[in-house]
Amino acid sequence: MTALVLAAAAVTAAGGGGSAAAHAPGRSLASGEHFYTTKTTYAPQQDVRDYEAVPASFTPVFTESVSRHGSRAMSDSEDGDAVLAVLRDAEGKGALTRLGARLGPQVESLLAAASSVGYGELSGRGVREQRQTAERMERRLPSLFRAIVAAQEPVEVKTSGVARATASANAFTGGLTAAEPKLTDLVQAPVTDKNLLYFHKQPQNAGYQEYVANDPDLAAVLARIDGAPDTARNAKDVVSRLFTSDYVAAMTAEGRVAFARSLYELYAAAPDLRVEAPDVDLDVFVPARNARWFSYLDDAEEFYEKGPSFSGRTITYDMANVLLDDLFDQVEAKAAGASAKGAALRFTHAEEIMPLAVLLGLPGSTESADPDHPYTYQNNAWRGAQVAPMAANVQWDLFAGPRHAVKNGKQTSGGTRYLVRMLYNEKETAFKSSCEPITRGSHFYDLDELRSCFGRS
Repeated sequence: MTALVLAAAAVTAAGGGGSAAAHAPGRSLASGEHFYTTKTTYAPQQDVRDYEAVPASFTPVFTESVSRHGSRAMSDSEDGDAVLAVLRDAEGKGALTRLGARLGPQVESLLAAASSVGYGELSGRGVREQRQTAERMERRLPSLFRAIVAAQEPVEVKTSGVARATASANAFTGGLTAAEPKLTDLVQAPVTDKNLLYFHKQPQNAGYQEYVANDPDLAAVLARIDGAPDTARNAKDVVSRLFTSDYVAAMTAEGRVAFARSLYELYAAAPDLRVEAPDVDLDVFVPARNARWFSYLDDAEEFYEKGPSFSGRTITYDMANVLLDDLFDQVEAKAAGASAKGAALRFTHAEEIMPLAVLLGLPGSTESADPDHPYTYQNNAWRGAQVAPMAANVQWDLFAGPRHAVKNGKQTSGGTRYLVRMLYNEKETAFKSSCEPITRGSHFYDLDELRSCFGRS
């Protein structure tokens, strides 16, 4: 066997496709399980009532966040048009099954909904995700927002400048001011900062763009993964439920795969348009066992292009240091008394959230793949649905309190101490393992400790 065939076989055995061999022992698909990858709609990951208590004598003095835009319409009609073209051809030949005959109207409704919103634009669900996230932020930190109002501190808002990110910023600040109307005059108009929030497209990251477009190792590993036998097997499973056996037999293997992958993309996008297309549900057309494989193909591309990627290479996430630096700059300026801002809100994209997650050491975001052992669902915890769902967000809250010192055996006041708490999709989350919290198991970290463990002078 050739090296390429051997690699493809390894991916099939470990990647988690439709065949029984692809699943780890004891791992079956739950009924109703979904695989939407980075198109997964947003849900907060922790109830505020379960948060660790703020240390005694500490109060919040600043908050900042980095948020992906909310749920949106798909970028264009290409996948929908491709699916409809095959369905119409099959209909003309009398080759649709009863299930297949139900698919066309669903796809047409989804495309109509996307067109009504605007391809690539924030959907009604996306607006709701951002507004509700803002309302929960205000409920978590009511004393901070009262202090912001009392001191008339500005709330800074920055976006990538892309329409869906700006719309997300407006939805978020609308939710924030609805929760605390006195913030209305303090929330600044969104300012575009592409170097900070759309860095993957900027000239200074031409090396990264060349990697995505032309890197031979990247092209080879994605070809191995896409070419695994489970891709053809799962595609045939999908089309066989929709078309007669003669029609399926007449399709090329490439045609089956192209159709199934386009249908999977629509399946993953449909929940994001639930407000505009409440009756569209494509789950029945893409069973979970097949969706799981196509989600793996999708996740593999994101993993290698935007996530931890190949071991020993950092090109996919080095560029996010500009965003990590800004997170630190903001809290450090506030702690130093050099910033009058009460909050800083940023709205960006998955391409920025994924590499930032690597730098921060967020759960499931750090393990790269050995070039000889491709990324699979069995050997790596990285999942787009957890790392960067729609409206994914990272929040840092800064707290101020007394810094105690011991002199001549007595505890004395030693100025102000600053603590930072990180939330990831609204869940209290530890910083990377080299950082020590104030006490074992706590989610509060001394700002000086974070500066040290992240190597900031």
